[in-house]
Amino acid sequence: MNVPTMAEMMAQGKQPEVLFWVGCAGSFDDRAKKITKAFVKILNKANVEFAVLGTEESCTGDPAKRAGNEFVFQMQAMTNIEIMNAYEVKKIVTACPHCFNTIKNEYPGLGGNYEVMHHTQFLKTLLDEGKMTIEGGSYKGKRITFHDPCYLGRANEVYEAPRDLIQKLEVELVEMKRCRINGLCCGAGGAQMFKEPEKGNKDINIERTEDALEVKPEIIATGCPFCNTMMTDGVKVKEQENEIEVLDIAELIANAEEL
Repeated sequence: MNVPTMAEMMAQGKQPEVLFWVGCAGSFDDRAKKITKAFVKILNKANVEFAVLGTEESCTGDPAKRAGNEFVFQMQAMTNIEIMNAYEVKKIVTACPHCFNTIKNEYPGLGGNYEVMHHTQFLKTLLDEGKMTIEGGSYKGKRITFHDPCYLGRANEVYEAPRDLIQKLEVELVEMKRCRINGLCCGAGGAQMFKEPEKGNKDINIERTEDALEVKPEIIATGCPFCNTMMTDGVKVKEQENEIEVLDIAELIANAEEL
């Protein structure tokens, strides 16, 4: 796989079209790494000039901010902004809605002004510009439901791009009763991903998985590595992992194209 770093690009005197912000999950979580690789395969096939920061990339600071530590958030954010501004980054694409939301809405206040896109928006743009095509392949006719990530949907009102991509796979897209603006959280936002849940009658991800199972899908599509983990765990708790797959939209497209 061809994944150049910003440092390598600059050494060659090149400026990539986009910076691919990988994020903590996409870098370190074994499951989320598959999403990162799928997205990179699509970018390579579409001949997109992109680069990553590599070891210069740090956490955006989202978990620290949501957990209430504004000081740590600002330290992490300022470091990232300094590096990106030094590279004269203009456009950023990320597969994590938490990174997307933080860089798009909170970095400008600290001097980081960029055009920020979620990977589903970016892939939709490539599709519209004719730089890539999507065919159903092995997914043709399958029943798929899409779980709206909070920081993509309700926080930033991105609802159509992921659905448009799914429908291009020639599948049957079925909506959960709580979707779009009424979507239910998977339970991992607000730094909850990194701690055990509080005591209660039912974990949120189980509630959300039940929403999905109600519409009898063959695949639950996600657009966020945190959601992917929570929905996968929910499917396992319900002992449905042999019947139902949980896949990111980038994985669906890469698999359909047999990349």
